[in-house]
Amino acid sequence: MDDCFKPAPLADPLGEVLHMLRLTGTLYCRATMTAPWGLVMPRLVDSMIFVIVTAGRGVAEIDGESVPLSAGTMVLLPHGDSFRLLSETGAQAEPLFDLPVEKISERYELMTHGGGGEMTRAMAGVVQFDSVAGQRLMSVLPNVIRIDGWDESLGDWVQSTLALIAREASALKPGGEIVMTRLADILVIQAVRAWLDSAPESEQGWLAALRDPQLGRALVAIHRYPRTDWTLAQLAGQAGMSRSAFSARFSARLGQSAMAYLAQWRLHLARARLRETAETLAVVAREAGYQSEAAFSRAFRQHFGIPPGAMRRSVAA
Repeated sequence: MDDCFKPAPLADPLGEVLHMLRLTGTLYCRATMTAPWGLVMPRLVDSMIFVIVTAGRGVAEIDGESVPLSAGTMVLLPHGDSFRLLSETGAQAEPLFDLPVEKISERYELMTHGGGGEMTRAMAGVVQFDSVAGQRLMSVLPNVIRIDGWDESLGDWVQSTLALIAREASALKPGGEIVMTRLADILVIQAVRAWLDSAPESEQGWLAALRDPQLGRALVAIHRYPRTDWTLAQLAGQAGMSRSAFSARFSARLGQSAMAYLAQWRLHLARARLRETAETLAVVAREAGYQSEAAFSRAFRQHFGIPPGAMRRSVAA
C-alpha cells in the first residue's frame, strides 16, 4: 500500500536537485546609472551575486578580466566574489555600500548614480541557497557564469520577470517579498541551467554522477529518503547494478564511497536542522542515522571542525 504514495521516479536526477533549490536572504537593487559610473561590489560570504543589464551597456571586471555587458546580459557569481561594475574600463569606482539608495522595503532598493551621460539600467541581487542540495551545487559551480544573451523568447520572459519584481516592490502588497524571492529564484536557476547545458565542467564529478542513468537513481534515493537505513546492496539495487560494479563506479565518479556520501549528506542535513530548528541534539542525531549523541557529535566535529552544540550557539549569537 505504501508504494502507492511514493513519488514517481524522475527521468532527470539533476532536474530534481534544481527542483530542491530554494533561495533565502535575498536583496535586490534596481540601479539607474549615467556615465561615467563605477561600483565596487563587496565580497559576500555564502551568497550568490547576480547582475542583469536591462538597458544600455557596461563592463564587469572580475578576477582581472574585463567582461563587456550589454542589454540582456546576466553575470552570476556563485561564490559571492568581489568585482567592479563600470560604465567603461578605467572608470572610477566607489564602494557599493557608500552610495545612497532609496529603500522601498527591507529587501528592495533603488539606486541612482553617475555623471549624467549615457544611461544604463541594471538589476542586481544577492541570494543564498538554504538547502543542502543548493549548497552542494554552489560548491561545484565556477567563479563566474555569464549569459551573453538569452534567446528571443527567453529574453522577453526575463524582461517580464524583472518588471514583475519591480511592480511587487513598488506596490508593497502583502506577500510581495515572497513573490520577488521566487522570481529571483527562477532567474538564478535558469542561469545555472544554461551553464549546465554548455559547460564541459558539468560532465565531471557530482554533476556527471547525477546525469548517470544508474548512479543518478541511487543519488535521488539518498536525497529523497536520507533517514532510510540504506545499505550498499540496497543503493546498488536502486541503481540496477551489482554491488561491486556500483561501488566502483560511484567511487570513480564522486571520489568517495556511496556510504561516505550518505553519511556526509546526513551531516549537512543535520547542520541545517541545528541552524533552523530548536530540535534537541538527540532528535537531530537520530534523524541523521546515529544511535547516540556522542557518536553524532564525534562525526559532526570531524566533518565540520566544530561540535554541533557550538554550531547552534554560534547561530543563536
